[in-house]
This record gives sequence, C-alpha cells and structure tokens, in this order.
Amino acid sequence: MSKVLIPIFADQLSHTLSSLAVSEPEESVILMMEVMNEATTVPHHRTKLVFLFSAMRHFCEELRQQGWDVDYVKLSDGKNEGTFRKEVQRALGRHDIDQIRVCEPSVYRVLKDVQGWEAALGVSVSITPDDRFIATKDEFFDWAEDRKSFRMENFYHEMRRKTGLLMEGDKPVEGKWNFDKENRMPPKDKMKFPDALKFKPDSITHDVIEMVKSQFETRLGDVNGFFYAVTREGALKSLEYFIKNQLEKFGDYQDAMVSDQPFMFHSLISPYINAGLLSPLEVCEQIEAAYQDGKAPINSVEGYIRQIIGWREYVRGIYWLKMPGYDTQNYLEADLKLPDFYWTGETDMRCLSQTISQTLEYAYAHHIQRLMITGNFALLIGVDPYDVHEWYLSVYLDAFEWVELPNTLGMSQYGDGGLLGSKPYASSGSYINRMSNYCKDCAYNVKDRVGEKACPYNSLYWHFLDRNKEKLQGNNRLAMPYRNLENMDKEVRQELIENANKFIESLKPSMAKDYL
Repeated sequence: MSKVLIPIFADQLSHTLSSLAVSEPEESVILMMEVMNEATTVPHHRTKLVFLFSAMRHFCEELRQQGWDVDYVKLSDGKNEGTFRKEVQRALGRHDIDQIRVCEPSVYRVLKDVQGWEAALGVSVSITPDDRFIATKDEFFDWAEDRKSFRMENFYHEMRRKTGLLMEGDKPVEGKWNFDKENRMPPKDKMKFPDALKFKPDSITHDVIEMVKSQFETRLGDVNGFFYAVTREGALKSLEYFIKNQLEKFGDYQDAMVSDQPFMFHSLISPYINAGLLSPLEVCEQIEAAYQDGKAPINSVEGYIRQIIGWREYVRGIYWLKMPGYDTQNYLEADLKLPDFYWTGETDMRCLSQTISQTLEYAYAHHIQRLMITGNFALLIGVDPYDVHEWYLSVYLDAFEWVELPNTLGMSQYGDGGLLGSKPYASSGSYINRMSNYCKDCAYNVKDRVGEKACPYNSLYWHFLDRNKEKLQGNNRLAMPYRNLENMDKEVRQELIENANKFIESLKPSMAKDYL
C-alpha cells in the first residue's frame, strides 16, 4: 500500500504538528534528516548542533513509541547526500510513496526548496500550515496592510485581545497594556541569582556530542559541558523551574547585566519554544496563571508575555511580509567586516568580552546583551548588517532565521531604515554603565569621552551620528542627540571623530571562515 511521506524539520518537534494531525500512523512514513547543508549555512555553534540533533533523535523515539514509522537519517550515515531534497529523493526510493505532506517550513529558503519538490521529484506535495503561532500570516498581512509604519505595541494589543491573556473583557488587567517602565532596574550590589536548571546528557545526547565533535572540529563551543533539555518533558521542567524560581524578579531586572552571571532571572526556554518542544500559548497561559495565583507581579508577567505574543509574533510577521530581499537591506550602507573578537571574546572592552565569552561558552546571551552590547557596537562602527545577521544566526541556540533576522538586521542594525524599530538602538557607554557592572573593572573609563583610556562607545556614538546625519537627523527620536552634536565645541567634536576613526581602523576583520 502506498503511503504518505512526512518530512519533519529540526524546529518542528511538536506532536501537534499540522502534518501529523491530518495523518494516520499506519498510512504514513515520517522522514527526519540531519543534513550537512543545513549545518553549514553558517558556522553554527556546536552547542546548537548538539541541541538540535539530540532533540530530533529524542523526538524520533517518541514518535516511534506512539506507533509512527520513522525513517531517520543521521548526519554520519554513509549514504547521506547532505540536502533535504536529495534525502527526500532517496527516501522515495526506499518506500512506496504516493504523496509528500509537510508542515510549512519556518525559513523562506527552505520553503522555496519544498515548493520545488513536486516538479523535481515527480510526486504530489501538500504543504500544511504551521499553526503553532498565535497569528496566521494572513492575519499579520491584513493588520499591516496600508500602514505607513509597523509598531509592535499596536499589534501586541490585537494579540492580547485574540488570546484573552491578561484581559478583563476588552480591557487589560490593572488598566495598562504595558508595564515596561517598571522593567528597567539596574543591578544591585551583591545580588543573588538562582542557579540555571541543567540536565544531564543521556546516551542519545552523548552519541550526538561525540558526532558533533568529530564532524565539526573547528566550530565554536565546548560541548562536553552540554546541559540543555532535549525533550518536551525537560522543556516543561524548565518552564516550571522558571515560574517557581525566576519569574517574580524577571521583570525588574530583565534589562540588567552582571559580570559572570549569564542567566540571572531569564528563563532559557526560547530554544524550546523555537524548536517546537513548547507551544507559545501554553507558556503564556502558565505564566498568566502564576499572576492569577499571586505568585508573580504584573510587570514580570506582562513583560514576559509581551515578548512572546507581541514581539515574537511581530517579527515573524515582518519576516514573511518582507521576504525575499529583507536579508540584504542595508539602509545605512554599512560595509565594515565584523571584528575578529566576536569569535574569540578577546577584547579589553569588558562589556563585549563578558557578553561574547558567555555566548561562545553557552550559545546564549539575553536580549539586552544582544541589542545594546554586541549589536550596539556593530551598529556604531558600521558593520554590514548581513555579517551581523550571520554571526547571530551562528552563535545563538535559539536562532532560526525567521526570528533572528528581523531582530538583528531590523531592530539591532537599523538595516531596514526604521520599518521594524522607530530609531536606531545606538548608545554611548553611559547606558551600559547604568544597566550593568561591566564598566567597573574595564580597562577603559566610561566617564571619559576622549583620550587613550576613554570608553570607545563614547566616541563611536558621536561618530555614528555624524556619519549618518543625512539619513537620521530627520528622525524625531534623535532630535536631542543631533542638537547636542550641533552645539558641541568644534574641537571636541573633531577629536571625538578622529578618535573613533583611529579605533575603527585598529580593528581586525572577522575570522568567520576559520570556523566553517
């Protein structure tokens, strides 16, 4: 009897996947593929590869226990041809297949590949919608239609109404949609943080670790200390742990940064949501329940829910609205190569050293570290936003193109000219000093604007405004900085620009090719 072939990708590890929901085990063959082409699109961190491959293998075993026939192709299989299309073609030769049924891929490049399978492989292909998001693509497109600007806050209100989360009828609980002003507390001295929940690798994960070490010798990441969850059960435990131990103070300190404290009050569950082990709605419902039960304050709960049903849904909509072509936008015409220390963490700037070093160790940094440390620096010196995008996609455990690209190119690098964010997220060292303790032990002095020991962010900030004046001075949110620039003493201004130019010229270009 002919069967349906159901390919499942690494970020589709959900038992509620739409392609499974409309299929029966006895009529189907599931195909899961570890392919070199996807592992080498960028030099992915080895921790990320271990997480995805191990999560895939565990999901495969769960499906088999439920009665599904799973054809699993490991990266190390001798006949593995390295691409989705070629592995699907090989599977057609192993099984009697009359059609392919696949849940819509999350990445534009993969979707275009899948859309070409029918003509290339000579078999009927049906694509089921990815219904694991709050908003459908069409809902976002309808919302965006005829708008001159897209602002997440307006979209977020619609998602609150749709889900009913933190709502009392048609109004938000406690009378406000957004409590973000209460979520900007700097760190306090001698703060104590709960330990991150860590999972001991099982035999499957150990096998993956050894395979990744063998296949990707030059990649970043010491995977011997791998501790992330790789199953839905583990992901649920991580969510429970966050709610019990971290959610209460998450809101207050979600923007704070502390030396040698990479996790603080953050949940570490974004990789599990993005890979499909947790659904965004179930996460938000459990977070809301903590508020309703009096176990977490509204600023923490609302802030967390906004990141998921607001920002996460919003950037997904932007991605599909603007692809193809969004990835090559470069409004500020930035053309510098990413400095080499993004791959080593070896820099005297403590904020960058701390953020990059923990990124290289854990494949993790929280959103302010990404936006206002590594992203801000790349923006200030004028790195090509595509290079920044590739670095973020490479090094972060939760980075899939649909969510990472708009956050990096749009929000962080202003490559889309303000489509996603209303202004460039550029700052001098003062913001970093206010929201972290990084500056305390830095080789540079955050209080100095000029001189050998002056914080580079300070001169780079004014250099950024000066060189992008033609494109940015009309932005209302930058009116005050540009007034300050115009009123600045000419000699001081010239010294700042010269110091910034000298610093930029001293930077060594990226070594990304060495990690492929």
